[in-house]
Amino acid sequence: MSNKTGIFSRISAHLKGWEGLLSALIIIIFLLNSYIAPNYLTVGNQINLFILSIEKIIIVLTMAFLIIIGEIDLSVPSIMGLSACAMAFYYKNGIDMGFAIGIGLLIGLAAGAFNGFWIAYVGLSSLIVTLATQMCYRGLARVYLEDKSIGQYPEWFNLLGQKNLIGPFPLSIILFLVLLLIALVILQYSGFGRRVFVIGNNEDAAIYSGVKVRRIKFTLYIASGILASIAGILLAARYGSVRGDFATGYELDIITMVLLGGVSIFGGSGSLYGVFLSILIILNLRNGMSLLSISSHFQAGVIGALLILSVLGPNLTKRILNWNKRRKAIIKSIKNSAEN
Repeated sequence: MSNKTGIFSRISAHLKGWEGLLSALIIIIFLLNSYIAPNYLTVGNQINLFILSIEKIIIVLTMAFLIIIGEIDLSVPSIMGLSACAMAFYYKNGIDMGFAIGIGLLIGLAAGAFNGFWIAYVGLSSLIVTLATQMCYRGLARVYLEDKSIGQYPEWFNLLGQKNLIGPFPLSIILFLVLLLIALVILQYSGFGRRVFVIGNNEDAAIYSGVKVRRIKFTLYIASGILASIAGILLAARYGSVRGDFATGYELDIITMVLLGGVSIFGGSGSLYGVFLSILIILNLRNGMSLLSISSHFQAGVIGALLILSVLGPNLTKRILNWNKRRKAIIKSIKNSAEN
């Protein structure tokens, strides 16, 4: 009974804060989009929205961890492109597709480890390191394919990104749901997750408390690289071909989904509940603007505005809630004084 009470109290606390506002916003967007397109809320349409952005959404999970510890990874779209280009290159040059996929995954792991080494063990800024490697990895992807496009993969590979695996769900969505559940348990309910929040709140205090800060940062960057390579390979399967500019510009949507979900850009706070709501908002907002034939350039501007809101909004909401708590405490103190 106490466990149920604890779960309900957590849900109630989330709904009173930023997540509550996100929940209201997604309901408004659902209603508006349903007015524009009466069949909008069908299961098939909602699944299709996820399919069109599933590769970004997968990467959001590790990006949330990184931002909570006060770091960032701008190189993930380039790792996606590099892994996919390497896979396509080696397959075209006679290597079995399974081995080519393995090479792509190893490249993602190595790219993440490279980022993690300079950030975790050398102590360089994650913004500078991943901005530099973003350009380096993109350049390497173009070295593999130059300006060419490689397609004509085995049928089984294309089906990974294009065919439903269980009911209406393709492999990519099933993988995301599994990863979301794992990430939720790790971040919100495990010792590792608590250490992640401790690092984000005060890294020096975490070090003095015995937390293996470097190891955790390094591990998270490796995980980021691996998930980026998986996302790149899934994107190749969905498109059926690969180019050197694969996944360019994905970082804006990925970071916005994390920050709009209530994860603090300064680290130390956030939840995957809010991040999931943020994913729903951005996917449905983009789709709604597409239904209204709004240009992709204007859509990018709206996402940019959401990015600004995502930085200001949670902090402002927290201040309002804290002010309301103090106000209630003062009123209660005054009443108690009057009664005495």
